[in-house]
This record gives sequence, structure tokens and C-alpha cells, in this order.
Amino acid sequence: MLAMIGLIASLALLVMMAMRGWSILIAAPLCAIIVALTAGLALLPATAVDGAGNFTSTYMSGFTGFVGKFFIVFLLGAVFGKLMEDTGSADSVAHWVVQKFGIRYASTAVVAACALLTYGGVSVFIVAFSVYPMAVSLFRQADLPRRFIPGAIAFGSVTFTMTSAGSPEIQNIIPTEYLGTTYMAGWQVSLPVALFMAGLGFLWLARMLAKAKARGERFQARKDDNAVRSFEDLPNPLLCVAPLVVVQATAFYLRDWGLDALVVALLSGVLILMAIHYAKLLTLGGAFTAGGLGAIIAAANTGAVVGFGAVAKVSPAFEVALNAVTSLPGNPLIAAAIAVSVICGLTGSASGGQTIALPLLVPHYVGEGAEHPVDPEALHRVIAIASGALDSLPHNGYVVTTIRAICGETHRDAYGPVAALTVVIPVIGTVLAVFLFIVF
Repeated sequence: MLAMIGLIASLALLVMMAMRGWSILIAAPLCAIIVALTAGLALLPATAVDGAGNFTSTYMSGFTGFVGKFFIVFLLGAVFGKLMEDTGSADSVAHWVVQKFGIRYASTAVVAACALLTYGGVSVFIVAFSVYPMAVSLFRQADLPRRFIPGAIAFGSVTFTMTSAGSPEIQNIIPTEYLGTTYMAGWQVSLPVALFMAGLGFLWLARMLAKAKARGERFQARKDDNAVRSFEDLPNPLLCVAPLVVVQATAFYLRDWGLDALVVALLSGVLILMAIHYAKLLTLGGAFTAGGLGAIIAAANTGAVVGFGAVAKVSPAFEVALNAVTSLPGNPLIAAAIAVSVICGLTGSASGGQTIALPLLVPHYVGEGAEHPVDPEALHRVIAIASGALDSLPHNGYVVTTIRAICGETHRDAYGPVAALTVVIPVIGTVLAVFLFIVF
């Protein structure tokens, strides 16, 4: 009982601290200590019984495991995004979009750019790094409140693209390992659900922006923003799009390489940028330095949340919660959607929640001896879409990184739009997917 109170209280405290502006590097380990103490877990290796776990080792294995696996990708992504900004490539693409489609489509262009890269296989973290400079330029020209940039980026990255049929993102690939399906599983339902989520999100984002502007909110420049360039001095937009195309095409072509595909794709993008702007190479040292520092902050913020999840998973309360949500009665698709949503919310990770839930759900719903047989393709798609809902709570690593490390905003200012677009809409999408699978 104490462990359950500790788990719930620590999660609530972590969300509250994130919303109130605490550094996640401090909030995550503090809340993880509460989980450890209420679970009877020793705090230090020296105080642990032989063979038993302890808070320090468990937290740091989660933290360093994530950073060790993903830091090179974060580094290349941050450098790529900074080079796009400092070479004027982001401004050039933004100006071209405004010229062709008009200022009123600035936020739509940001979402579309994120969706294109995400569906092409670029990691959602890297998409945020790459698109942010372009988003700043577009929002500046359209005079839109910049606190909506995280919401626009997240909406285009982790909703109707990340979990849809055909997406090469890991959240759509993990179920194939357990269900024997393909990444196109349930596409007949996935397509209308994705279109519905996209349409609803675009309308909601436009409405939020219109209300904010009516209240007098405008774009506010910062000291570290790049100076507004003369449009005549901007590089050719076709050349500026080339690195983005190279990153997407390379990631898609090498998609079977897993994480290595992203490393090669981003490195290719950096090299293409350097080749196109070779005349400016001697002045771009600051971009590499700033990108490196940004990567360290982003990786550490996310690693801190992963460490919290690692401690939460060893709490006996987590096992109780896990058994409860995986044993829900009723339609198996409804039960699976609830189970995955809750687990992803607790761990703050769509992929992590799937990895925990699927081994427990599959024997109940798929294969010989299944208690409640269900179509594997339907189960795949429902689990994928559901995993992209409550995973976007304030303590999620991607949310923290995008709002704070990349966009330089606070949760208080920026999380509202993020929650509307990446929590509420995917929840509605999950309900719609379950309904369509049951009815048809």
C-alpha cells in the first residue's frame, strides 16, 4: 500500500514540479527517491542487501543507458539544426513557404515539415532540433506567439504520423516483434484515424493561435535569436531544402539499420550543409559549439526522466498496477488500449510502455490458448495509437526536451497547447480506432 501511495504521489509531484519550472535534472531524481523509499529500496549500493537493487544503481543505469545509446544522435541532430539556422537555410525555407502559401499558413507549415520528416523515419527528437529554427523564422514573420512552437512541433511529430500504419518510427515497429504483424498493420483503420487526428489538430491549433492573438499575444524576440536577415541575402531555398531531403531519404533507405540509420542520415545532412555553404565554414564554429551544448542538455533532460521510469519499474506497486490494467474485463481492444495508455503514462515513454505491456498482453489476446482472441493487426494498431497519448504528460522526456532544451519555453507557458494536441487528440484517435475495429 505504501509503495502504491509513493508511486502515485511521486508521479503527481514530478508533473507539478515540471509545470512549476523546476529543472527536470533535479525533479526527476528527487521524485525517484520517493518511489525508492516507499518501495523499501536501499538508496546506496553500500546499504543494499547482497544481490538486492538500490536507488543509485537503478536510476543511473536508466540515465546512462539512454544517454549512452542516443547521445551521438542528439549531437548530430542539434548540430544539424544549428547549422540550418546559422547558414540562413531555415530562414530561406520559411520565407519561401510564406511567399508561396501566405503568412496565415505559418503554423501549418511547421506541422507539415515535422510530419514529413517523422513519417520519413527521422527520430522525433531530431525532427524537433531540425525544424525549430524554421519554426522561429515562420512564427516571427507571421507575428505568432512563440509559446505555441512546441505544440506545433510535437503535433506534427508524435500524433498522426508517429503511430500510423507505414510509419518507420519505433512506436510502430515494436508491436511487430510480438504480434508477427508488419508496420502496415491495420492501415484500413489507421488512415481515416490519422486524417481525423490531423484535421482536428490543425483546426484546434488555428483556434488557439487566433484566441491568443485576440488577447494581444505576439511574437517576442530573444537576445539569442539570429538577426532577421534581408530576404535578398538568403540562400536559394531549393539548396536549403536539399539537406532535409537527404536526411529523410537516407533514413528511409537505411531503415533496417535501426539507430545507425539516423546517425548516417544526420551526418549526411551535416556534410551536405557544409558543402553547400563551404564559403562560410570558418564562421560556423559557434554553430558546432552551440549544437554540442544543446545536445548535452537535451540528452541529460531525457535521461533524467528515463532514470525515474527505471526506478518506478522496480517498485512492487508498479507490478500491481501492471497486473490490474492488463487484466481488465470487457472487449480486449478496449482493455489493451487502457493498459498501454496507463503504462506509457507511468513510464513517460510510448516505446518503453509498449515494451513492458506487450509481453503481458499478447498471451491473453493472440495465439493458441488466448483467453480473449483478437485480430493481431487490430491489436497492433490500437496499441500503437494508444501509446502516443498519455506518454506526453509533462514529465515525458520528449516533452521536456522540446519545451525546455530546444524551444527555451516553460511548461507553464507552453504545455497547454502540447497537452491539447498530443494528449487529448491521440486519446480521441484511440477511441475512434477501437470503435472502427469493433464495428467493421
